[in-house]
Amino acid sequence: MQPLIDNARTFGQRPEEFAELAEGQSPQVLFITCSDSRVVPALITGARPGELFELRTAGNIVPPYGSDRPTGEAATIEYAVEVLGVSDIVVCGHSHCGAVGALVRGDDLDGVPAVRDWLAHAADEPEAADPADPTVMTAVQNHVLAQLLRLRSYPCVEKRLADGRIRVRGWYYEVHTGAVREHRVDTDGFEAL
Repeated sequence: MQPLIDNARTFGQRPEEFAELAEGQSPQVLFITCSDSRVVPALITGARPGELFELRTAGNIVPPYGSDRPTGEAATIEYAVEVLGVSDIVVCGHSHCGAVGALVRGDDLDGVPAVRDWLAHAADEPEAADPADPTVMTAVQNHVLAQLLRLRSYPCVEKRLADGRIRVRGWYYEVHTGAVREHRVDTDGFEAL
């Protein structure tokens, strides 16, 4: 922890670099990814402060939309789309994902009931080519596609997709190589950016 504290102490010693951030934000991208500490959206994309609006959830899950019971995730998506006017939304899954791995393996999650209940929002159980594969690549990629479908059902996203004001993208990040792949509709595969 101490190295993090030391950096935080010196971080604010360059106020001129951050002054314009006080004027507001206008990110172009909503980046939805996992809470996993190995996935760092700004590091992956090279984004500077103010360039990404982030939503991080266990397993990069986009829960079902329900206006009768708003969630923090739905509020974040709606704010990014309706207020900030993002032009792109990226749902980024990653290799070695503990959440997707638990679903694929059918792990007993009774000891962590909040995790178990959250993962129930994952839509369908992601299919895995090889459940023993520690990267769970196929399962994660299928999971990303399921979350994209869920995201498209949000009224604000659906409306903007229909009039061409927003694009949704599915990414797969390999934590062990740093490689990023994007889902291509024309080939129905994840290919290098």
